[in-house]
Amino acid sequence: MRSRARTLVPLAVAGLLLTACGESGSSGTGGAQASSGGASGDACAPVAGDQLVVLEDDKQLQNADNVVPAVNMATAMANPALLPALDAVSAAMTTEELIELNAAVDLERQSAEDVAAGWVEENVDTAALEQGSGPIVVGGANFTGSTILANVYADVLGAAGFDASVREVGNRELYLPALISGSEIQVVPEYLATVTDELDELANGPSDDGPATGDVQETLTALRPIAEQAGLVFGEPSEAADENAFAVTQAFADGLGVATLSELADACGDGSLVLGGPTECPERPRCQPGLEETYGLQFDGFRELDAGGPLTKAALQQGEISIGLVFSSDGALARG
Repeated sequence: MRSRARTLVPLAVAGLLLTACGESGSSGTGGAQASSGGASGDACAPVAGDQLVVLEDDKQLQNADNVVPAVNMATAMANPALLPALDAVSAAMTTEELIELNAAVDLERQSAEDVAAGWVEENVDTAALEQGSGPIVVGGANFTGSTILANVYADVLGAAGFDASVREVGNRELYLPALISGSEIQVVPEYLATVTDELDELANGPSDDGPATGDVQETLTALRPIAEQAGLVFGEPSEAADENAFAVTQAFADGLGVATLSELADACGDGSLVLGGPTECPERPRCQPGLEETYGLQFDGFRELDAGGPLTKAALQQGEISIGLVFSSDGALARG
């Protein structure tokens, strides 16, 4: 049976010098000054609108931060039914559904436990799950998407016969060593590219270019031997991803007839785009420089806002910027 109580308990482990990520993708925040240039037209000037839409990153500028179950290796070996149950979640979870789940909690103020239980009931054939037994603690990081996924995992494991509970464990500096030890938590919903690069750094030292790429299977192939060395195993990645993305208003996209970043570049050669995002976006290779080099986009200016937060979303909706950095599973992207 599933234990419905969620506890907030500090983990008694020493933090590793890892960059907490996952919830914020690869761009980061902090550092550079806003910049601007001269526009040669206004074809792609900002267009206000309430509904936001992410443009497809069709050239894989961002790494593949798909949701993937991370499990302590000893626990997985002792419980053969565990990984198949978690893989059943991966097979059913999409980015669109994760957006709706986040919106239900963040915007509609439903509880993560209730939202997770409803999703499992509608999307997972729990009667077909291989059965296991024994206590399993699922760790959830301290942001909405991870908390929801942790509850989804625990509900499915409960249906598979485990005594599953959820523990909020803070950021990756806390939960990764706890997961590796297996003494306090045994399962965590992770983010493929971020955990791949961080485990590689843990094993091989800091690097400017980790093994993660924009390709899911390529990144998973790189992850698995590094994970084994750390005493972890990973299930199958879901289609759902929580990664940095670039959004426009639906009115802007409809007016230009664009759905991808490549189409945006083709439509906006006049340099009238206004970009918004975190302070250091003009220097981050997966933010403004990446948009310019990978897609050939040109910008009239940059508006210093936040990393996928309320300032960027409000600036898009109010017509102050044409395109802004968001997170791909943000509840604000839910269709009204």
